Amino acid sequence: MNRRIAAICLLLAPLGSTAIRADVALNNLFTDHMVLQQGIQNKIWGKADPGEEISVSIAGQSHTTVAKKDGSWSVQLDSIIEYGGPHTLTVEGNNTQRFEDVLIGEVWVCSGQSNMQWPVRQATDADLAIATADLGQIRLISVPQVGTQEPQWNFKGEWAVCSPENVGDFSAVGFFFGRQLHQTLHVPVGLIDNAWGGSACEAWIDRNLLSSDDRFSPLIDRWIQTETTMPEAVKAYEKRLDVWKQKSEEAKAEKKSPPRRPRHPESLLTGNSRPGNIYCGVLAPTIGYGMRGAIWYQGESNASRAVQYRSLFPFMIDSWRNEWGLGDFPFYWVQLADFRDEKSEPADSEWAELREAQTMTLTKLDNTGEAVIIDLGEGKDIHPRNKIDVAKRLARLALAETYKLPGIQCRSPLFQSMQQNGNRLVLTFEHVEPKASGWRPFDVRDPIGFTIADSSQKFVHAQARILADGRIEVWSDTVSDPVAVRYAWADNPICNMYSSAGLPMTPFRTDNFPSITEGRN
Repeated sequence: MNRRIAAICLLLAPLGSTAIRADVALNNLFTDHMVLQQGIQNKIWGKADPGEEISVSIAGQSHTTVAKKDGSWSVQLDSIIEYGGPHTLTVEGNNTQRFEDVLIGEVWVCSGQSNMQWPVRQATDADLAIATADLGQIRLISVPQVGTQEPQWNFKGEWAVCSPENVGDFSAVGFFFGRQLHQTLHVPVGLIDNAWGGSACEAWIDRNLLSSDDRFSPLIDRWIQTETTMPEAVKAYEKRLDVWKQKSEEAKAEKKSPPRRPRHPESLLTGNSRPGNIYCGVLAPTIGYGMRGAIWYQGESNASRAVQYRSLFPFMIDSWRNEWGLGDFPFYWVQLADFRDEKSEPADSEWAELREAQTMTLTKLDNTGEAVIIDLGEGKDIHPRNKIDVAKRLARLALAETYKLPGIQCRSPLFQSMQQNGNRLVLTFEHVEPKASGWRPFDVRDPIGFTIADSSQKFVHAQARILADGRIEVWSDTVSDPVAVRYAWADNPICNMYSSAGLPMTPFRTDNFPSITEGRN
């Protein structure tokens, strides 16, 4: 049963057990083999009879609370400093539940759309990864895909010990990230995969929060229009369905492939783009679970609205942090890869603008990081199979900045400033050694991937060279008075600049010329 079907079954299941409330029920994040976050006060929660006294104990500590009028209850455990286990978590009320093989370790949420959901079994070197996945201190749990406007308190799922039998269907980026942490830190790791392919950023945010912010009024208004006109849309769908049935019969009689069945418009209401849908159905049941941080791979579905993403993406991160109650926890994301056809001449690009919006978030929020993968895409496939290197770049961020391991370079070179020198523009960068050897151009000696423009805003391919102090000089003999430079500014750019640590330069532009996605909501 796939995650989507399992989710629907959960919503439609009889509610007798929760109506009776005879027994203590816990959120399904609390099962055998769970990982509790080391070094914080973990929250344990569930439901019981109103007024029922609940006792929770683990590792020599015990906490008692009383269920509220609505039956909900929660306790905060004291911080557990020592990694490892196994421990037993005991919850006592009218009944007693014992959860075995509980580990204390590092917990990360793995979120986003299809490139985060992409399973190990379809990644590069899947056979090797699966065969060597007998990793008892890595624990996995996946949250089913539920699209709803009603906040859910639970989901169908349970923790599992990582093994060759179950890792194949788990997030490849998530698993490879967690494996790297485990191999480096030598501690248990728990991974929560809640990714949903094709999802839009706004679906991951509480709709009430979006509605209260004027910046997102056009987005909400567009969806209100969709919702209020749904009856008319259904009628139009039924007419299209009748036509489809007739054409399908004709195709069958002629032994031809039938046309594609029209999509029911009401699927939008439970889908992965409606504001708040994934927040309520997927995220809400997990909010508050103790974790160290989150990794995120999303943006493809918002590329046509890249300027809006400049506000939407940091708004989402802020909302998660506020609701989780764990402070400004680490949030690391993957910048969009190179994709689509290569262009022979400079052109505007939605994907370049989305990458820019992602990078802008670094300056808006603390404790964030970006894994640049402008070199790992596959051009013709929106789902690059090389998830190992994606995960390693995320792991570099976590190991260097969350876990403070020395000697690990984790940030891609980032444009800092520009000076004009005649018909040339000289650029400086962060996160690269200030010397020529701080750079490692790939394949050829000189930098490629730069374009340059004068005040006409028409970009042409540029020449570039690395100066002795690590700055990069850019020019074109056809541009006498340049004002702007861009690098890797395309859906699928041809570019070659890496730091000496092997991290690709972050795509950028120095200008603020009008964006093609401006005004789209």
